[in-house]
Amino acid sequence: MARTIQARLDDRSEDDLALLRNEGCTDSEAIRLALREAAERRRRRSALRAEVAALAADHADRAEALRIRAEMDEIAVIWDESE
Repeated sequence: MARTIQARLDDRSEDDLALLRNEGCTDSEAIRLALREAAERRRRRSALRAEVAALAADHADRAEALRIRAEMDEIAVIWDESE
């Protein structure tokens, strides 16, 4: 069964709701859409944080990245800004 929620909107929220209404959404559709989009952004950020944490914990991968960085530094051309 659908759940009804009441909310007091501030000026920015009113403007955001008006934007979605102008795209043809009802208030209910706009709020459901905003909730889905906000939740998806949070899920993506959480997944990215988890991936970063896993990479940071992978000592072999970090050592390999440092080794490659050192090799790249050895073969890099020195940039002379005076030329």
